[in-house]
Amino acid sequence: MSGPQRPAPEPAPLPRGMFRIGRIAGSDVLVSSSWFLIAGLIALIMGPRVDQVQPGLGGWKYVVGVAFAIALYLAVLLHEASHAVVARRFGFTVHSITLHFLGGATAIEGEARRPRQEFWIAVVGPLTSLAVGAAALALWFVTPSGLLLLVIEGLAGANLMIGVLNLVPGLPLDGGRVLKAGVWALTGQAHTGTTVAAWSGRGVAVLVAAVALWWSFGGAVFNPLVLLVVALFLWTGASQALTVAGITRQFSGIVASDLARRALAVPDDVPLAEALRRAQEAGAGSIITTTADGRPIGVVDESAARAVPAERTPWVAVATVARTLEPGLTLPMRITGPALLDTVRSTPASEYVLLDDDGRVYGVLAATDLIRAVRR
Repeated sequence: MSGPQRPAPEPAPLPRGMFRIGRIAGSDVLVSSSWFLIAGLIALIMGPRVDQVQPGLGGWKYVVGVAFAIALYLAVLLHEASHAVVARRFGFTVHSITLHFLGGATAIEGEARRPRQEFWIAVVGPLTSLAVGAAALALWFVTPSGLLLLVIEGLAGANLMIGVLNLVPGLPLDGGRVLKAGVWALTGQAHTGTTVAAWSGRGVAVLVAAVALWWSFGGAVFNPLVLLVVALFLWTGASQALTVAGITRQFSGIVASDLARRALAVPDDVPLAEALRRAQEAGAGSIITTTADGRPIGVVDESAARAVPAERTPWVAVATVARTLEPGLTLPMRITGPALLDTVRSTPASEYVLLDDDGRVYGVLAATDLIRAVRR
């Protein structure tokens, strides 16, 4: 007989306007409500073309357009899923794949640790789109005329275009990440690669906006508006990448041990009065509770310790006023640069316990000290 089973964890709450439609490559697949807008636009645009291929469908021609939008976004899902699969192969956590009106996005936790990882995670998406486009193009030659040929023709053109455009060397496009990987490999600095790729992305955004304005003087209405939205998306994404590059550059020269505050490690069953006495003698700003073999398990909460009446401190174990050390709150003392930044972003906390090479407590890194060092 099987033993008792733990209930499955509750799924994370969805952002407003998002719908979960399933899982692929181990990640939630989310659809933004904006997708329904773009599906309607695609149906309207395709309506006249469907009439040419299959006259007399009436309102059903728009159903064909919606079907094409679904097929197109399934191809976009393959593009994003390929990012997720490769990221997982490199050991990254992939939280979700989101489909929205401009395409899709894959939420990967942390940053690539080497240029090779950045390159393959980025380039596999456009390669997948090009492969889907090439497969659809091959089917086009053997498919008889009709609505199916129309859909295959659209998928071939759209996927080839998505693959080529995503290889444009500018962030936030995949091609920008490929450019970042190349500059990173040449200079040895990830933030330099991000900066170059972000400025290239801004240049692409300006070029797209210029084309939109040029088209508007020619009397077009729809295409210039779409291009201006794309230009704004590119400029915003590139600007965010520049901000990240600046933060990464500031973190690159910081070593956690240089900012450590002195800490006292005591067994968790030591009386609070004795722990406070030892900390005062050692001039320690923090008290870390440990197991009998010296493994850190908690950090004494100063406010909780002060709340204990003085006459009770000899009879209260220090563990009763300590916060449990959650995963991610113990760091190697020599952690620096992107690794330190990844930790702070993935596990925000007011302080982290630093361990030496033997796993003993070296000190405490306070978030306030880290912020002060970055600003300085």
